Amino acid sequence: MTDTVDRDTRSRMMSGIRGKDTAPERAVRSGLHRRGLRFRLNVSGLPGRPDIVLSRWNAVVFVHGCFWHRHAGCRFSYTPKSRVAFWRQKFRENVVRDRRVVKELTADGWNVHMLWTCEITPARIARLAKAIRGKRS
Repeated sequence: MTDTVDRDTRSRMMSGIRGKDTAPERAVRSGLHRRGLRFRLNVSGLPGRPDIVLSRWNAVVFVHGCFWHRHAGCRFSYTPKSRVAFWRQKFRENVVRDRRVVKELTADGWNVHMLWTCEITPARIARLAKAIRGKRS
């Protein structure tokens, strides 16, 4: 399939895609902050650079995009029709890395929480905050 936009336009569009400080992450951070939880962002010293780190509660939060991290059964977790082998390999590596990172963090004593972007609602964020407070180490 050929691209419908020229190279410069595509480059500008792709440069706007960010791996951190996304709208779903900001929504989760805002909800946690509103509930009195304080945290650090994208701590590079931890495996997987968790999106949100709540040291006081030994908790980390990953806000996973359904497409990139393969949310099972989600309508946003589809495989593109072009370059199927490339995408399957890419997604497989993402899932393997996610599992490895969760194991490493858990072994280090962290409580790992994952939110899928399709599930981010005020009620879900409230449950997350309650779970974080309930698992203090």
